[in-house]
Amino acid sequence: MDIFNIFQLLGGLAFFLYGMTVLSGNLQKMAGGKLEKMLQLVTDNKFLGLIFGIVITVAIQSSSAMTVMLVGFVNSGIMKVGQTISVIMGSDIGTTLTSWILSLSGVSSDNPFIKLLNPKYFSPIVALIGILMFMVSKKEKRKNIGAMLLGFSILMTGMNMMSSAMSPLSDMPEFTEILTAFTNPILGVLVGTALTAVVQSSAATVGILQALSLTGQITYGMAIPIVMGENIGTCMTAILSAFGVNRKAKRVATIHVAIKVIGTIIGLAVYYVIDLALNLSFLQSATSPISIAIIHTVFNICLVAVTFPFQKQLEKLANWLLPDKKDDQELFLDERLLVTPSVAMAECSRAMMRMTELTEKSLDIAIDLFYRYDAEDMLFITQNEERIDAYEDHIGNYLMKINMADMGLSDADTLKSSKVLHGINEFERLADHALKLAQSAEEMHEKDIKFSVQASDEIENILNAMTEIYNTAIECFREDNIVKAKKCQPLQAVIDVLVYEYKENHVDRIQKQQCSTEQGFIFNDMLTSINRISDHCMNIAASVLRNENRDRPGVQGYMHDIKEKTREEYIDQYNEYYARYVEHSTAGRRTENAGDVEIISAQ
Repeated sequence: MDIFNIFQLLGGLAFFLYGMTVLSGNLQKMAGGKLEKMLQLVTDNKFLGLIFGIVITVAIQSSSAMTVMLVGFVNSGIMKVGQTISVIMGSDIGTTLTSWILSLSGVSSDNPFIKLLNPKYFSPIVALIGILMFMVSKKEKRKNIGAMLLGFSILMTGMNMMSSAMSPLSDMPEFTEILTAFTNPILGVLVGTALTAVVQSSAATVGILQALSLTGQITYGMAIPIVMGENIGTCMTAILSAFGVNRKAKRVATIHVAIKVIGTIIGLAVYYVIDLALNLSFLQSATSPISIAIIHTVFNICLVAVTFPFQKQLEKLANWLLPDKKDDQELFLDERLLVTPSVAMAECSRAMMRMTELTEKSLDIAIDLFYRYDAEDMLFITQNEERIDAYEDHIGNYLMKINMADMGLSDADTLKSSKVLHGINEFERLADHALKLAQSAEEMHEKDIKFSVQASDEIENILNAMTEIYNTAIECFREDNIVKAKKCQPLQAVIDVLVYEYKENHVDRIQKQQCSTEQGFIFNDMLTSINRISDHCMNIAASVLRNENRDRPGVQGYMHDIKEKTREEYIDQYNEYYARYVEHSTAGRRTENAGDVEIISAQ
């Protein structure tokens, strides 16, 4: 073995790790928000968590990504620590599939069909299919499949390069002498742990071991302890992901490490006892890639079988090692979720929904303040407006990081990103105007200002219209409901009519000395806030319509139609709202320009 073999070995490892990253990333991308939804179904049912852990890890081909997601979910308050334990165990079983895929490198036969199972022969075909799909396909899903096939081909090419680089080792006496040191199980565990901790991939360690086994120099006695050590070394990713998170999230990493360490200690003890008692002769026999895959699978299944009944004890151990602290606060939108952009986008959408709830509550309370003023409610709206501002900044920055993620987003997640990006500004502005409405109510309370009966009726009527439009806009945003989105434009036009008429009416009352100038200032401020709220509600509805119809050529035509009031559907809805809020208003009267209100871009 010369320097060129070493270069080939390192290059093969680089290809292997890169291929695994591309394969895993595109599998996660194809899964989209399904991963997050599946994990949300995990309750306290241990067996369900175990199954989900297996399925998700098989789907994304990365137990490390699975662990990072769990740490992020607990840190975000989405999952409880106890719910993650069975998922972690399932992940340990799911990750064994990789070793079986890699074991195909040991397939050899004169039969051309069996020979074709060896990645050396079929990976170029997979690469060709992958690159054609990636370059020719226009659909994002097919491009992702093509990239996934390329990643798999690169991974297997790296495996073959490592195997070829190591083949000269079988004829080197020096290599055989070095390997005799690995007959010590403890040393084997340490080597497996160190190697996996460095490359941060248990699949890479197993792959290297399988490549070495093709030299015929790796015995079962050497392979078993290294596989045990690999299970401990893979905890490095969990340990690194636990930096900067709350203590509950740290407990996930602690439990992950505890399962592997306890399992390895028990495994080593059983290994020593059985070997001393029975003097197992097969331990001196040479292994193969398939044998190592079997060792890897059996050990992980046994590890789960031993620790599965003691999940409560593992949680208590983590609680004891990391007790709660009063200043430990939960964060949302954990950056650790960025390792899986689709999951990060799903959590971003969840945070956006919380923002809509806070905004809706501020608007509801602001209206109540005109009928029953309460200082605590006023304080809530003020503090809530600051909280919603923080949501806008946090979600906006997080969206930028998601869009900059190396693996990118699927088409569906890109639409979600666009919707949230438009939504955060509109909802933040709604909260601002809710505060301004509340301040008008506060001024009326402090100055003991009362409106005339006619002005009070007008305020009540337009507040009802405002309530309907913001409820409709928020619901259409949450549900992606086009039917409700289409209702916002005619209702906004009617609110514009009401604002115009009520301002004219109030000028008349001031001229007739039925209302004071001070009352007029507050009345106009309220109408301006209501008008702005309806404008932002229309903007929210328009963003839903844009996203829903993004791929349809008639979108711009549709938006033009509703703006020009030429669609029959629009006219019917406009007349319905006009009859409800204008004609039935105590001061309602049709003006010459009642139907000429255009879409207003909120400032």
